Amino acid sequence: MANQVKTIGVLTSGGDAPGMNAAIRAVVRTAIHKGLKVKGIMRGYAGLLQEEIVDMDSTSVSDIIHRGGTILYTARCQEFTTAEGQKQGAEICRKHNIDGMVVIGGDGSFRGAGKLSALGINTIGLPGTIDLDIACTDYTIGFDTAVNTAMEAIDKVRDTSTSHERCSIIEVMGRNAGYIALWCGFANGAEDILLPERYDGDEQSLINRIIDNRKRGKKHHIIINAEGIGHSASMARRIEAATGIETRATILGHMQRGGAPTCKDRVYASIMGARAVELLCEGKSNRVIGYKHGDYVDFDIQEALGMTKDIPEDQYQISKMLVR
Repeated sequence: MANQVKTIGVLTSGGDAPGMNAAIRAVVRTAIHKGLKVKGIMRGYAGLLQEEIVDMDSTSVSDIIHRGGTILYTARCQEFTTAEGQKQGAEICRKHNIDGMVVIGGDGSFRGAGKLSALGINTIGLPGTIDLDIACTDYTIGFDTAVNTAMEAIDKVRDTSTSHERCSIIEVMGRNAGYIALWCGFANGAEDILLPERYDGDEQSLINRIIDNRKRGKKHHIIINAEGIGHSASMARRIEAATGIETRATILGHMQRGGAPTCKDRVYASIMGARAVELLCEGKSNRVIGYKHGDYVDFDIQEALGMTKDIPEDQYQISKMLVR
């Protein structure tokens, strides 16, 4: 085959996500199974530009599938957003005989992957982000673990909120996407769910519901607030002043990115990692692997970046019916 890939590089970029190690492991072991060499690139595109590149074998990825984070570490790299940085990155790949690359990360990582592909390095992207905000896929590596971590934490906050008859505002991650908030709103039986895709800023209606629920005998009021709305502490002060009900804000923060990945994140990430190597062996490049309607599929990177995604309207309407 012309331009057959012989050496694959793998890197993780942007925010870490549980399951990234499972994907790395699958890339390495699938490549070795197919007779290819594998090089790990430390600290994402920043490490590529610094030539922090190590040889990997099957033993390199032993005992990592259950670990959160990424053994390759990760970083953001402003330099790689420039044409000069991208050209340098491609030249370094060639210097180290890397003719295929697997990039695990989000939209920003995929933009870098697309540039490497345009410069002659066959590149495949895997969706690694807890935010579930990549439009071409119904699943992203790390979301399942993050939402379960948040759910368990919210259950604990709910216990003490009930004991003290409080209103609790619990802020979850997701950047400008409300998927973690929506899922936790369902799973934790929240009284209110604030999503950046839908919230109209009508705080008075929120206050009125809290007062009405207290009159109906509710002993607590759980509000799941998405990171894209934020300002949970100041919101809590305003609600307490308006209702007379003790109100506390809890920001779960980066604990949602950590911890052992769930079975789903381990299995799906493994399949995606193996599929990335298969695509490179088929001579494919500039592709993003996704999961749609129960199937593993792939898209052109530019096509994927041009897609948009919104909270499913039917799920949002159901969530409104269930919160009381």
